[in-house]
Amino acid sequence: MPNHNHLPDRAPPPISDDVLNKLRDLVADTYLNKDTSSLHIRAMALIGRLKSLYRAANAATRARKEETAAARLEMDQSHLTLQNLLYEKRHLEREIEKCRQFASIYQDVPLYTLEEFNRLAPPEAQTDNEHQLMLNRLSFELAERQRLDLKKKELIQQKEELLKESKAKAATMDNVKSQIDLLMKMANEIQKKVDEIVQPISGQANDAPG
Repeated sequence: MPNHNHLPDRAPPPISDDVLNKLRDLVADTYLNKDTSSLHIRAMALIGRLKSLYRAANAATRARKEETAAARLEMDQSHLTLQNLLYEKRHLEREIEKCRQFASIYQDVPLYTLEEFNRLAPPEAQTDNEHQLMLNRLSFELAERQRLDLKKKELIQQKEELLKESKAKAATMDNVKSQIDLLMKMANEIQKKVDEIVQPISGQANDAPG
């Protein structure tokens, strides 16, 4: 788009005073005795020249008006573009301020210290970019928590299996103990019956003559 901020120094060509003066001279006393046809020819030539100058002046005026209108349009478009840029700038500033004031949950999440992160995380997760470093730390924290949560579930499952096994063993022990108690009770009863049988026999043996 051409730059119309500075219009060229081109003014409409002035109507020659010389042409007007020559037209005035035709009606002066010095031309009264001249040939009428020659005066008419001279007058028509001067009038033609005058019309040509007027046409040139009108054309120059129209050109200047067009240039002025184009410059005004370009200026209006530039002003509109500037207003749009200012609006976008204010919008971005508000969005940036919102981001700065946004209270994310990660600020309250206990993370591995930077030293622990550098020691435990893979080398590709370590960077000098502070923003990327925080993202990597959060990703590492999430992976660690998922790993620990899985380990916790595995331990809970092992605990439940051990409890089931312990209960089964306890039930077996109770069953064995019950059987032992039953056997001891039966043994005591048998012992009593044996004693009851043995005592009369022993008494008879003692009473027999020698």
